[in-house]
Amino acid sequence: MSHWLAKRRTVQHTDTIQRFDPRFWTVNFPRPAMASVITTAPDALRVDTVFQKADDLVGLIWESEDKWDHPLLSYDTRRDYSRLTLSFRWRSSGVLPLDAVNGPTLTIEGRDAAGNARAWYVRLWNYATGTPTDAQVTLPFSALSGGFLLPDEADPVHPTDIDRLFISLVPPGYGTGATPFANAATGWVELTAVRCEGHKPMLEIGDVMVPPHGLSMCTGYDDAYNLTPARLLRQVRGLGYRGSINHYIGMSHFFPLVPDGVGGFVVDPALPAMNGAANAWHGAFLAEAARMGYTVIASQSYELLAQHCPAAWQQRTWEGEAGLTGWSPPSALLSPANTEAMAWVRKVGVALVGLMQDAGLPVRHQVGEPWWWVTQDRQICIYDEAAKAAFGGSPVNIPDLGANLSAAQKSLLDAAGALLAQSTAGLAAAVKAAAGVAGAETLLLAFLPTVLDPVTPEALRANLPTGWASPAFDVLQLEDYDWVTTGKDALRTQARTLAEARLNYPREQQHYLSGFVLNGAKASVEWPRIDAAASEAVALGVAETFIWALPQVSRDGYVRLPDNSGDETMQSFDDVLFPLALGRDASVTPEFSTNVTITASGFERRNSLWSDARLRFDVGPGVRSDAELGELIGFFRARRGQARGFRLRDPSDFSSNGMTGTPTPIDQVIGTGDGANARFELVKLYGADEDAQRRRITRPRTGTMRVSVNGIETGDFVVEPLGVIGLASAPAAGAVVRAGFQFDVPVRFAEDRLDISGAEFAAGEAPSVPLIELREDA
Repeated sequence: MSHWLAKRRTVQHTDTIQRFDPRFWTVNFPRPAMASVITTAPDALRVDTVFQKADDLVGLIWESEDKWDHPLLSYDTRRDYSRLTLSFRWRSSGVLPLDAVNGPTLTIEGRDAAGNARAWYVRLWNYATGTPTDAQVTLPFSALSGGFLLPDEADPVHPTDIDRLFISLVPPGYGTGATPFANAATGWVELTAVRCEGHKPMLEIGDVMVPPHGLSMCTGYDDAYNLTPARLLRQVRGLGYRGSINHYIGMSHFFPLVPDGVGGFVVDPALPAMNGAANAWHGAFLAEAARMGYTVIASQSYELLAQHCPAAWQQRTWEGEAGLTGWSPPSALLSPANTEAMAWVRKVGVALVGLMQDAGLPVRHQVGEPWWWVTQDRQICIYDEAAKAAFGGSPVNIPDLGANLSAAQKSLLDAAGALLAQSTAGLAAAVKAAAGVAGAETLLLAFLPTVLDPVTPEALRANLPTGWASPAFDVLQLEDYDWVTTGKDALRTQARTLAEARLNYPREQQHYLSGFVLNGAKASVEWPRIDAAASEAVALGVAETFIWALPQVSRDGYVRLPDNSGDETMQSFDDVLFPLALGRDASVTPEFSTNVTITASGFERRNSLWSDARLRFDVGPGVRSDAELGELIGFFRARRGQARGFRLRDPSDFSSNGMTGTPTPIDQVIGTGDGANARFELVKLYGADEDAQRRRITRPRTGTMRVSVNGIETGDFVVEPLGVIGLASAPAAGAVVRAGFQFDVPVRFAEDRLDISGAEFAAGEAPSVPLIELREDA
């Protein structure tokens, strides 16, 4: 498969939307407030708010520039709002009403007539008719003024250069300081009959529909909490993803909170599994996904934003330090030994079952990356109070998981693994029980670069326990994105082999998650690796392959391009040898392409256009009998003329050792190790030093292959398609990789016809049968 990183639309299909289309509004807020926005009709939206303290503020936002959609699906930027009128019906509850002093205010961010950045504060009540909680609001941008009292405090809006509209929503009692509420205050706002009228009320928007390509998509609430579900799913479908959506509920936005007594807020297991905003969002997301024909894998993890995680729930090192991730702000890992934490995890799982069933979806539930955290200095976090009690009260210290471990230390890791497997089994059982007779599919996601890090070889005892072996779950999901994006293919192959052997899930009961690009500046390097890894997983026969995740896909413009559909695929290469030996009279012609320019003074300027010669052959003179002539014609017909390539043995040059010598393991340098890469392309060099001409070898004779690393021959390799050597382990940095081999030339017939005269052949005149070398290394 191929892919494309799209930066902008060019000739792709477009459509139009009404400006202020409800699907494209967003919300935002500072922690610990929460909010979500969903569409309730083509011209309506609803915002659900959760306020935790008196100075919380939620914004409902329209941006002139589309910062969230994929470049091929985004709406056009238009900052001129002059002669436009936005109108809607406003209904609200649980937020300050329209007529309050700090009631809903439209902040307009843009520039004045002189081009200076500034903001206007438009009190919506000044443009409303009706009651403070149920009113018709009409906003004529060319006659709009900020200010609390009009006309005395009027501050006319300059409408031609606007960046953003921001409607503020605050709780009753707003402005009395950061006083926490004993119980969260919930509210809602609905905008219905949203209309945009006047001058240029429509926006052009991308309307691509990439044909289905066989991959599925990953999404996450922590990354999409501010978007409408309709906007999210429009992108998933437009980019060609079908079948399943793997949706992570996240670790920071979905849960309700209570004050912790010291100025912060924590999860309370006595509260519902989800706060009101997250519950509304997920209900809409799952219902829309079902309507569009998707199934959803609801993913939950043992990870929780550290500032909201009860201290007793957190995994800890031997010294008592919490096991925190490197994210900013950090998240904490829940201890599988803590009964209260695990009861809460099961409550969340049961709530997800209910949401999926309410949407009419089959129940598919993933336990995502459950593990005992390992710190950067290789301390494993299995020493929280609950875990220590489970391990007998005084478990042995493991100060360095990468050191040689004692029998007692290994036994502790085994016990930790058993406890982890027990906790995930309890979660899976709770999900199945909640699903009832309809049943549930349970999935486990393992992150191989952590659980099978070669630096900590015994970590798998704790973090890839045998208690997860089939049939503990219905599906094993694997991801290895740290290794994918850094090109550590040897580690990826080894880890998959180990995980499959240890857990025994056949490929048809596996999923693969390929991704992700953390830093957009590295997109051009990392997306090709991600795309190739996804294709590899498809070829391996796993049941489903996912791209992780939509925010990075949209940010970087990644487009998976499908194979041509609807046409019978023509095989381009038959891996067979030309049946006739080339005789002395057959011709071999290497050719280059050089652009020669002669100046007015007679001097030449030469530009070599090809880095490698291309060979031409005429094999007709090698045909010596009627039987061989018949064999040639049959072979030509089987190749359908020029349509299919094949192998040809060049009698003058077929070995890495000289031209025709016996291969040795040190004939050709094919690469230098960097500690990560284990795949090297076969090459043959003609000439010496930097001036050597480099020829890619794509059709080696596998049985003749010999490979060495730093001069030491190894048999621990495989020959991959198109002449790529895959070593079992990545050579150390600076190690020189060499290879010896025999090879054939990939060729095709140069024409779609054979001109052969029987009389001329009988008279001894050889036919002309031209062949041309194929370039397969592009």
